[in-house]
Amino acid sequence: MMRYKEEKDAKKEAFRKYLESSGAVDALTKVLVALYEQNEKPSSALEFIQQKLGGPTIYEYEKLQAEISDLQTKYNELFCKHEDACKELEELKNMHSSVSPLTKETNDGEPLKDEHVEKNS
Repeated sequence: MMRYKEEKDAKKEAFRKYLESSGAVDALTKVLVALYEQNEKPSSALEFIQQKLGGPTIYEYEKLQAEISDLQTKYNELFCKHEDACKELEELKNMHSSVSPLTKETNDGEPLKDEHVEKNS
């Protein structure tokens, strides 16, 4: 039982040292002191802390969420158009490759003559 408590205390101490060395303790202390020194306390202490730590306000967060939603919708539309264009391209490639050399036409609309057929005539 004693060993478990010692391990638990060691984990807590390691975590405390980690928070101190990473600057988290200082940052949180500064924010809490700033909140304490406010003459008029904000309606939301959590929002105050988030804002002081560099996070977006609730309004900014909601605006970003709406922008993400709009961009996702546009992405989905463009992706569908892309897939349709790829299918159409593949169909055109298949049509082009299935046309035999005897049925191809020249640029002026005249059928191409097969040299082998012409020589044997």
